[in-house]
Amino acid sequence: MSLEKFYYDNRTVKWFAYACMFWGLIGMLAGLWAALTLVMPELNLGFAPTTFGRLRPVHTNAVIFAFVGNGIFMGVYYSLQRLCKARMFSDLLSKIHFWGWQAIIAGGAVTLFLGYTTGKEYAELEWPFDIAITVIWVVFGANMLGTILRRRESHLYVAIWFYIGTWVAIAMLHIINSFEYPMSLFKSYSWYAGVQDALVQWWYGHNAVAFFLTTPYLGLMYYFVPKAANRPVYSYRWSIIHFWSLIFIYIWAGPHHLLYTALPEWAQSLGTVFSVMLIAPSWGGMLNGLLTLRGAWDRVREDAILKFFVVALTCYGMATFEGPMLSLKNVNAISHYTDWTIAHVHVGALGWNGFLTFGILYWMIPRIFSTQLYSRKWANTHFWIGTLGIIFYVIPLYWAAFTQSMMWKQFTEEGQLKYQFLETVTTIVPMYALRAFGGLLYVSGLVLMVVNLYKTIRRGAFVADEAAEAAPLPKVIPTHGKAHWHNWIERRPIQLVVFSLVVVAVGGILEMVPTFLVRSNIPTISSVKPYTPLELHGRDIYIREGCYTCHSQMIRPFRDEVARYGEYSKAGEFIYDHPFQWGSKRTGPDLARIGGKYPDSWHYNHMLDPTSMSPGSIMPPYPWLFEERIDRSKTPAMINVMRKLGVPYADGYEKQALADLDKQANSIAAALEKDKLPVKADREIVALIAYLQRMGKDIKMAPAEKPATADASTGSTTKNDF
Repeated sequence: MSLEKFYYDNRTVKWFAYACMFWGLIGMLAGLWAALTLVMPELNLGFAPTTFGRLRPVHTNAVIFAFVGNGIFMGVYYSLQRLCKARMFSDLLSKIHFWGWQAIIAGGAVTLFLGYTTGKEYAELEWPFDIAITVIWVVFGANMLGTILRRRESHLYVAIWFYIGTWVAIAMLHIINSFEYPMSLFKSYSWYAGVQDALVQWWYGHNAVAFFLTTPYLGLMYYFVPKAANRPVYSYRWSIIHFWSLIFIYIWAGPHHLLYTALPEWAQSLGTVFSVMLIAPSWGGMLNGLLTLRGAWDRVREDAILKFFVVALTCYGMATFEGPMLSLKNVNAISHYTDWTIAHVHVGALGWNGFLTFGILYWMIPRIFSTQLYSRKWANTHFWIGTLGIIFYVIPLYWAAFTQSMMWKQFTEEGQLKYQFLETVTTIVPMYALRAFGGLLYVSGLVLMVVNLYKTIRRGAFVADEAAEAAPLPKVIPTHGKAHWHNWIERRPIQLVVFSLVVVAVGGILEMVPTFLVRSNIPTISSVKPYTPLELHGRDIYIREGCYTCHSQMIRPFRDEVARYGEYSKAGEFIYDHPFQWGSKRTGPDLARIGGKYPDSWHYNHMLDPTSMSPGSIMPPYPWLFEERIDRSKTPAMINVMRKLGVPYADGYEKQALADLDKQANSIAAALEKDKLPVKADREIVALIAYLQRMGKDIKMAPAEKPATADASTGSTTKNDF
């Protein structure tokens, strides 16, 4: 059979590699800056775009979608061509994919800095970017599937299964979570509300970790680890089990982010069960990768690339053991809302994603530039600096998490809370300083890698179109020997796409449908009313400033939380919250019952200078709220959109809304005037105070319910629905 000559496209691979390093540096520096603001609050600079609440989403989006995203595309474009023995389907689609993705990243970073956000973690980009992401993801999928369909290799290697599974799952997750109603070019409201929004968000949030930070990197692991070790994958059968069990089980696990919340108990339990099951396929994949290195361990001592891969796989194993453990209710009662979750995430992000990316870059760049790595010694130095960075990052955060959680739960002999919330924060600031030092080490290693690869590139000669040859794909694909049941699907990419979609869709459907259709899952509370126009503006400001990144609005049924914050949260409280604001981390106290706890003047002074009300606070001041005016022109549109989302504002209320807004604003301004705090009624601080004073007031007006029974071992209570 004659061989066909063709050329691999290395140009797109190079672009994505450069973008990966560039955005990695930007995203990690943003993370380092955010970490330092928790140690030295003055680094918030008194400037809106550089406050922690805006820096954090910039950091998370840059690291996830820019650094890791470009790393995925770099690895996929390099490996897919060689696994299929074919050039990418379309050079034009490759260019559109690359430049479109970079435009989304740059535009997203600018808008997040400016405060345009949906307020949903890991999905903060507003609706125009959601549409752009969908379009570029389709472009990527078309290019990938087109390449697979015109392949010259009959067998679809395991890495390709993970690429296909990633593409299918992310498309489903992104589209469903991004249902939102636009109000203006950069403002929209989630289609879902309260409990339902929380379920959809963490179904997406957990599985964004699963299908953006895990499955594509497993595909890269299955290609690059065997290549670097010059060994075949340890077990092909394991890879089959690993793929199908992982994509099926992962999709169910999202509710473990919402344990002890107002989410229905059956959904929480379902998330816990599947989370615990996840350890089997996850560790099967980790061991398959590590055992691939059998016979090559002597090289690990000298080869920095293999070192990076070994630690990456080890961190993957650690994170996928810790995740199921954190989904156990007795562990989650300690870990949730603390820095344990942050440490857990960064074991995966820094170790698994970061180190695997670094190893791939060190292996791949010299090859596409036809040269040797400039300095193996520098690469080994990078490995040790990066490893120390991870250790200094995560261990202080575990320490901080246990310290703070135990302080939260301490009572005196008289039955009073032993510590004020602020005391639990100031105690762990030294641990935050150690975390920042770890981040500095990690970023320093990245800089060393960039310099090393720059010098490698300078002395090499780039091969834009790499010559290759292979026999064409036969019209009838032969089966050699006894056919395995899996042979049928692994030679048929379209069927693989369809089967993958079915497998990942099942869990989401069975979790969400009852929550949306069975009314008893979300019991209503008669005293809960829609927000006033001024409170709606205040809520938008709260979301814009990223307050949800530090404050929760979900009181769990524990003795210490009820004693500290008030009555535990009920599902019916949140039916008008588009989006929900339960939060995932308490750097500041829970705010679910903050309304009426302090006078308006307290909130005024607290936002102007947090330390004046809370000495030692690490919260930034918000002076611009006292200068910026409420955008009253948006009020009718806000009411109209909320009505379309099911909030029961009366028909024509838009005409009355501004008068009601002015009345409430003037009332707050008058109260502040009495306390010798003059402020104009049209300032944003007035709207924010209105929202803060509303939180929890409706539930205080609700009919009394039967006393809850306390669990002596955990301090938790049994819920009685209204």
